[in-house]
Amino acid sequence: MHEAGFKPEFAPGVTDQVIAIVQKLSTLKPEPGVEDLRALGWSSIDNDTSKDLDQIEVADRVPGGILLRVAIGDVAAAVAQGSPIDKHAQEQTQTIYTAVKNFPMLPLELSTGVTSLNENGDRLAVMMSFTVGPNGEMLNEKVSRAIVRNRAQLAYSRVGPWLEKTAAGVVDNDPMSLRSDSAREHDEAQLDSGTLPANWLLDQLKLQDEAAQALHVARVKNGALEFHKSEADPVVVDGKVIDVQEAIQNRAMNLIEDLMVAANGVMARALRKGGRSGLQRVVVVPKRWDRIVSLAKDHGYDLPETPDSAALNNALTDIRAKDPDHYPDVAVSVIKLMGPGEYLLMKPDDDPTGHFGLAARDYTHSTAPNRRFPDVVTQRVLHAMMTGAPAPYSDTDLAAIAIHCNDADKKLRKIERDMQKRVAAVAMSSRIGEVFPGVVTGASDKGVYVRVIRPPFEGRVVQGSDGLDVGDKVNVKLIHTDPARAFIDFALAGRRAIQRTPTPLT
Repeated sequence: MHEAGFKPEFAPGVTDQVIAIVQKLSTLKPEPGVEDLRALGWSSIDNDTSKDLDQIEVADRVPGGILLRVAIGDVAAAVAQGSPIDKHAQEQTQTIYTAVKNFPMLPLELSTGVTSLNENGDRLAVMMSFTVGPNGEMLNEKVSRAIVRNRAQLAYSRVGPWLEKTAAGVVDNDPMSLRSDSAREHDEAQLDSGTLPANWLLDQLKLQDEAAQALHVARVKNGALEFHKSEADPVVVDGKVIDVQEAIQNRAMNLIEDLMVAANGVMARALRKGGRSGLQRVVVVPKRWDRIVSLAKDHGYDLPETPDSAALNNALTDIRAKDPDHYPDVAVSVIKLMGPGEYLLMKPDDDPTGHFGLAARDYTHSTAPNRRFPDVVTQRVLHAMMTGAPAPYSDTDLAAIAIHCNDADKKLRKIERDMQKRVAAVAMSSRIGEVFPGVVTGASDKGVYVRVIRPPFEGRVVQGSDGLDVGDKVNVKLIHTDPARAFIDFALAGRRAIQRTPTPLT
């Protein structure tokens, strides 16, 4: 972190500010314009060990569809602009997660405490509300403020399989089994149901899943890309990394993703309608679309010469269905060729740049203020809009924040990649000499990089890299690891033949 120019240690003045914030938020009372919604059946779904909870959700069936409320911890109400904590958050821009240590953007007393939507805690929140129609259309969009109470802190690892079983008709009526490890650490008691019905949580999850499925179908119809991703998850025993394994995206992760994409769109449109500038989150049209077209051609698909996310998603979906063994190769290649997202100034009268991968015209980041600074900026702009106050940031300020966040994001992604490589280097040191199938994910003057799909890890081809390009399928031999320098070295062991999908799709 230091070598990349960051200062992860909190500056003098933060401790006093934390004490004042914790004391201020210890007792919450409804204020004018802030709804008291603590009695609703709110729940969160996150990783088993997550303690910095940014969002909770609740759904109700209403005439015309399903009313969804997404509540986000109101960090802007707790952290004053220009204060020591705010300056640290703006400089670091986000929480960085590595395999062995996390560097929080906000002090833990806030991000895992009074601004985290922890189970059975009363919290101030910014709330995005919208009704999901039967065809996934979003109606009656609204942004407001509320006091909320998370009544069930759940885990992806438990809710995902439960949703799959429920969709298949299997009955499982044990809501306690869905709670996360973090929730169990502080409370093994029964869930605080208040006056809610006996099966409120299970009914909630079914309703939220129904709404998310409808949203997802509509997004895909509009051209959103579906990536069935897998991530590297270190296996640690007695404090030592012994392996890396796949952590595959499941139905609960998809549910939250669809609801957060919808909520971020609601926020972006609210700011635009309110005549306020903010930050938009964009993924521009892929500059290497020609390479994506070439990769699709290798699998028997003809994509248009002009970038078309709907056509690309049709091809990806078909490849996954007909050739699941090689789908991860294609998905990784396309993700790399699309490039990362970035922040841009969003003026209310501008034509939005849009998010190519999500097929979204209006899109901002607003659902993770405990761990992303742009989301705090969005909340401050919203607060000013709601009260009619002057803009907290000028357009020049917002443009500068966007540039700084984009620059920091590049550095932080490199730190995370290096740490992932160190973990993998330790775990794979006993497998020197083995040959793995992989796909080229980077090819430049700096070197050629290959990602092995199973187990998931990435390294550099130091022997035989000539002529390789992003998306090429190869076999690589692991020849060297150096955890201290985050080095994993491969030798090319041969190219893999393209497995063409039998039926072309145009």
